[in-house]
Formats: sequence, C-alpha cells, structure tokens
Amino acid sequence: MSGSAATIGRDLGRILQALAGLMFVSVVVSLAWGEFYAVPALIVSGLIPFGIGRLLSVRFGDAADPGKLHGMVIAASGWLCVGVFGSLPFLLVAWTVELSLAPALLRTPSQTATLAAFTDPLNALFESMSGFTGTGLTMTDDESVLPHTLQWWRTFSEWIGGVGVIVLTTAILARPGSGSLTLYESEARSEKIHPSIVSTVQTIWWIFILFTFIAILLLWIAGMPIWGAINHGMTGLATGGFSITDNSIATYDSVAIDFVLLPIMLLGSIAFPVHYLILQGDLRNLYRDLQTRWVFIYMSLGSALLWAFVYFGGTYETPFAAFRYGTFQFVSAATCTGFQTAVDATNVALGRWPAHAQLTVTAGMIVGGAAGSTVGGIKLIRALTLFKGIRFRVADVFYPDTAVRRLTINGRRLSEEETRREFEEAAIIAFLWFLFLVAGVFVLLLVLPSGEYTLQNVVFEVASAQGNVGLSAGITGPESLPALGKVMFLFNMWIGRLEIIPVLVMLRLVFRRGGVYT
Repeated sequence: MSGSAATIGRDLGRILQALAGLMFVSVVVSLAWGEFYAVPALIVSGLIPFGIGRLLSVRFGDAADPGKLHGMVIAASGWLCVGVFGSLPFLLVAWTVELSLAPALLRTPSQTATLAAFTDPLNALFESMSGFTGTGLTMTDDESVLPHTLQWWRTFSEWIGGVGVIVLTTAILARPGSGSLTLYESEARSEKIHPSIVSTVQTIWWIFILFTFIAILLLWIAGMPIWGAINHGMTGLATGGFSITDNSIATYDSVAIDFVLLPIMLLGSIAFPVHYLILQGDLRNLYRDLQTRWVFIYMSLGSALLWAFVYFGGTYETPFAAFRYGTFQFVSAATCTGFQTAVDATNVALGRWPAHAQLTVTAGMIVGGAAGSTVGGIKLIRALTLFKGIRFRVADVFYPDTAVRRLTINGRRLSEEETRREFEEAAIIAFLWFLFLVAGVFVLLLVLPSGEYTLQNVVFEVASAQGNVGLSAGITGPESLPALGKVMFLFNMWIGRLEIIPVLVMLRLVFRRGGVYT
C-alpha cells in the first residue's frame, strides 16, 4: 500500500476506535434504564468499528504524519465512516425489537412505527449522519417513544459532533506533532488556544463540558425534567437540535425554558478561543472580537426583523407572542441549533409562516454563527470578509494609484496578498455553498409530489440540511422524503459540516484512482 493510503488508513483507524469507545460507554445508559435488550446491539455496534479501527491503526502504525491533502481526505472519509458505523446502534436495536430476540430474558418491548423506521439502513444512516454533523433533521415520527438508549445515542452523537470527531480523537489519543495540527485544520478549524494543538483540543473539551453542565442545570431550574434537561442541554450547546419529544421545545410550552435556551444556543455559536479568554477574565472580547460582536448584532437585527414580519403580518396576535416565537426561531436558525417552538401545537407551524418570514429564517441558517464554534453555515467571518472586501474594492476606485491601503479584519491589517487570499477563500466557499444549495433544491423539486410544498419550503429544508441546522418545514420524514431526497440530504449534511472543500478533494482523489477523472 502507498504511503498516502497508509497514513489515511492509520488515522481512520484511530477515529473508528474513538467511535467504538463512545458506543461502549453508552451501554451504561441501557443498563440504567433497564433496556437490557439494547446492550448486545450496542456491544456489537462497538466491536465492528473497534476491530476495523484496531486493524488499520496497528497495520499502518508507522505511517508518516499527514500532509494537507491527507488531512482533507481523512476528515472527509472519517466523517463519512463515523456516519456509517454510527448508524449501527439504530439499525441493530431496531432489528432486535423487530425480531423480538429474547423478549423475556432481555425485556424486549413491542415494536413501534417510530423505531421500525430504523430497520431501513438508509433511515439509520440518515439519523446517524444528522446527529454527528449536528444537523438535527430526523427520520423519527415521535422521538418520545424511542428507547432511552437511542434517545441518548442521538444526543451523544450531536454532542460529540458539535466539537468534532477528529478533535475528540486528538484529545483522547493525543499524538503531538504537525500531524495533529493538520487534522485539526482539516475539520474546518484554524484558531488555536495554546501553541500545542493537543493542549488546544483538550482545553476546548474542558470548556465544552463545563458549559454543558451549566446548560443542564439552567434547564432543570427552568422546569424541564432532568432527562429532558440532560438531552436538550447537550444538543442545545452543541447547536444540534435533536429532541426527545415529538414537538421539540414546543412540547414544554414554557416561556422560561424558551428564554433559558437562548443564551445556551448563543454560547454554542461563539468561538472556543473567545470562550477561553472570557473565562480567563478578559471580558473585552465580548465586543472586541469581530465575530462575537457580530453574533449579538446579527442575532438582534434578525430577531427584530422576524418579529416585525410575524407580528405585523398577523401570524401572531400579540407583540409578546411574536417576540417569543420570532426571536427563538431566528436564534435557533442562525446558531444552527434547530430547536423548534413554532409547530402545530402553537397553531402556527414554521412551514406555514409567510414566505418572507421563512426566507428570513433561511438566511439565518445560511450565514450561521462564528467560525471556531459548533455551528454550521457559511460562518460570520466569511460573510464579513466578503462584505468588507467588496467595500474595499469599490472604495479603491476613489483613491490614487500611489495610495497604500490595507484591509482590516478583526484587528488584523492585511497586505494585498493576504487580502486577496482571504477574500478568495470566502468567495469560493460561498459560491460552492450556494451551488450545492441549488443542486439540493433541484433534486427535491424533482422527487417531491408536485404542488405539495412551496418553493420557500423546499429552499428552507435544503438550507437546513446543508447548514446543519435541523429546522423543518415538514418535508423530512421516513415516509414523506423519498429515498433520493434522503441521499441528497446525506450529501448536503456531509459537505455542510466539513465546509465542502475536503469532500471535493476526497471525491476527486477517488474518481482519479478509479479512472473517472484524470
């Protein structure tokens, strides 16, 4: 095997071993809830990636550290493998119940339509990819009837995926050196907290765990039952959006819970290096850091606009109701969380909001929050770079040729070459993002029944998948979304989490090796 393949195989093996560890740890939840029938399914689910991962990591243990190309391929293939192997708990638990294996000994319950959906491998894969990418779109009809084991696995996958499976692997299986930095950057991250990348990812996890406990405590104090507080605290901070109830946060119909979740979602949309500085006592970063400052400006302006649309448009009768639902849904969208309060239980489901209100939420999903956080979307820093870059180029016409100008972004004065590079990167990502958004819309329009959904519903749903958000206009479901639509969404979620480029690099390499592309 070539050196490149060995490097990729070795690091894929490490990622699969870390995934197996997550499955083995989850057995504790099955035992705690007395769901003994799920234990064999979880153990088998863990043994498969562990065995493959161990074989790869030992066989290619002496492989060279990854370069930039290796890092991108490892990131793309690693996330794909995590999605595939992460589907095993859904598939095996569903078939354990379907076949009623050892019903008396293991207390196997009766099958439900919700759990039976996961006997279809495509639905299981969809749920897994949605979880690990932090998307939150689901193949379940009623999450509340799922076994606690699978409720936990959905939550756990989003919590891990919020920070990143490669970040987790680096933190657990620490390997100092340039290879870890390359993998860290391939997972759409660039800023470091410490000079050592291993110290950086370990600090990120300590911050994330601390905020998770705070989120759970706040939700419990606000009146959410402890199991719900644990699950929603984890998925809220990870900006994932999976819920354990059929109507997401609307199930609780609590103003207190709604407003407690707002700062939790905002925490998840701020970059980890900024969190670190704030925890160190440097509160100035709340307004000095460009992205953090614009998180609050952008969320406030978007929420105010959406409030105006749903109040003056007559969607809600009172200013407070419009503020409550409008603010929550915009923050949930722009932080790429995907919790919903505007569902049929509130009499005004999100899919029935006016077109301009739905498109406002869609815009929030496309932009997202800060780079270096748990959110998806294009990211604020790229949107700001594009805006500042365009303004800089237009203003350049009014200056003499001898003038020396510098573009300033987040306190950094960029040279001409740096300006060109950063603007080019932001423009390429934005262009590709919209290109695949259009491709997803086209596929969905082809496969969905004609006239059943509006164009804004379709654009909304595709933006939710690719932005790793999880808000739904009612299209996504085990029966309502055709198989080709599910496959398209799997691709949208995958490229959205990795910001497209690593996936394209991997596909180019695969096609080139297969003789399809030269």
